[in-house]
Amino acid sequence: MTVFHFVGIKGSGMSSLAQILHDSAYEVQGSDVEKYFFTEDPLHERKIAVLPFDEINIKPGMTIIAGNAFPDSHPELVKANEIGLEIIRYHDFLGNYMKKFISVGVTGSHGKTSTTGLLAHVLSGHAPTSYLIGDGTGRGPEASEYFVFEACEYKRHFLSYDPDYAIMTNIDFDHPDYFKNLEDVLDAFGEMALRVNKAIIACGDDIHLQKIQANVPVVYYGFDEMNDFAAKNIVKTAEHSTFDVFVRNEFYHTFTIPLAGDHAILNALGVIALCHYEGVSAATVEERLLSFHGVKRRFTISEVDGRTIVDDYAHHPTEIAATLQSAKQKYPNHELVAIFQPHTFTRTAALMKEFAESLAPADHVYLCDIFGSAREKAGNLTIDDLVAKIPGAKHLELDDIGVLDAHGHTVYLFMGAGDVQKYLHAFASYIEKDETA
Repeated sequence: MTVFHFVGIKGSGMSSLAQILHDSAYEVQGSDVEKYFFTEDPLHERKIAVLPFDEINIKPGMTIIAGNAFPDSHPELVKANEIGLEIIRYHDFLGNYMKKFISVGVTGSHGKTSTTGLLAHVLSGHAPTSYLIGDGTGRGPEASEYFVFEACEYKRHFLSYDPDYAIMTNIDFDHPDYFKNLEDVLDAFGEMALRVNKAIIACGDDIHLQKIQANVPVVYYGFDEMNDFAAKNIVKTAEHSTFDVFVRNEFYHTFTIPLAGDHAILNALGVIALCHYEGVSAATVEERLLSFHGVKRRFTISEVDGRTIVDDYAHHPTEIAATLQSAKQKYPNHELVAIFQPHTFTRTAALMKEFAESLAPADHVYLCDIFGSAREKAGNLTIDDLVAKIPGAKHLELDDIGVLDAHGHTVYLFMGAGDVQKYLHAFASYIEKDETA
C-alpha cells in the first residue's frame, strides 16, 4: 500500500487532509517543525507519526504531499526527487482526490471555516461525508458520498479545484500582500465561478456576488426578499437565532441555530440552500443545525473565575464587526473588552481606518503588537499607529496582562490570526493565580 508522507503536516489544510486519508484506510505520516501547533492534536489522537524535518524520513515507495510553504529546495523534497518519488503539491492532490465525490467548496473572504464546519455537520446527518476544514479538522469516512472543503482565495489557491458546487459567502478586499486591489480579488472569484460544475450558492446581499458570472445556475440567499432563499421573521436571544426561510417567496421551514450574529444566519442560509438543492429533508437540516456547536477559534467560549473569555480568529475589520455583534447579542448586559492583535503589517497598513471603525463599538480596546509575516517587511508601522486612531485604546504588553482584570467579571474578546492566544492564556493564568492567592 502507498505510504503518504506530508511535508509540513501541521499546516491547517495539510493536517486535515492527512486525517481524511488516514480515516480512509491509507497509511499516513508527516514531518514539520518541532514547535507546537493546535492542528497537530487530531494527528496524535489518530496515532499518525509526526516527525521532525529530516531527509531520512523519505523512503522508497512513498508518495510525497508537499505543503505550499515549502520550496522545491527543501531537503526532504530534494531527497524525494533524487530517488524518483512522486511529489504532489497539496492543492493539486486535493483537486484530484475530491473528484471521487459530490464535492462542495466553501469560499469567500469571510465565514469560510464556520460555513464549511456547519455544512459538513449538516450533510453528515444525511449521508457519509468527508470534510476538510481550515481550522485543522478533517474526517474521511469510508463510502463517503460528499466531500466538503474550505477553498481559500489566497494566491488563487482555489483555482486548483473544479467542485460540483461552490458556496460563496462574500467578497472583500483582504490579503493585500498578494492581491493588488479589490478588482484583483473580484477577478480571482470570477475565475473560480467558472470552474464550478453544477451550481453556485451565493450570498445575494453581497453587491459583488450579485454580479458573479457562471456557466451554471447561481442560487442566491440572504436577508433581502429578492433572494431565492430569504430569512424573515428573525428572533434573536442570547442562546439562539430563529428564522423562517422562504424559497422564492414561498414559506419553506423555520430553523433555529444555537449561534449569535447576522453572519451566522447567513452561513446557515447558504447551507440550507445547498441541502435543498441536493434533496436533504428540512427535518434533517433542522435537527443538524440545532446540534452544531461551532468550529475551533470561532467564538470559542471559556469561563474563568466569573470572567467570560472568547477566543476568535477575527483578523479583518468585517470579521471584528461580526464578532462584536455576536457578543452584544449573546451578552447584552455585559461590557465588552476587545483585545486585538493585528495580523501582518500589510493588512494593518491597508485597512487601518477600517480596523479603527470596527473596534470602536467595544467598551474597552486593547491592542497587541502586530504579528508580522515572514513574507513582509515591517517598515515604520507599529501598533501605536492604530492605538492613536481609537479613542481610549491602549497598547497591551504581555508582561502587563494583569491590567485587563481591572474590568472584573465581564466579557473579554481575544481576536486575531497570529499568536493572540498567548495573551489569552496569560490572562487566564493570571486570574487563576489571583484566585488561589
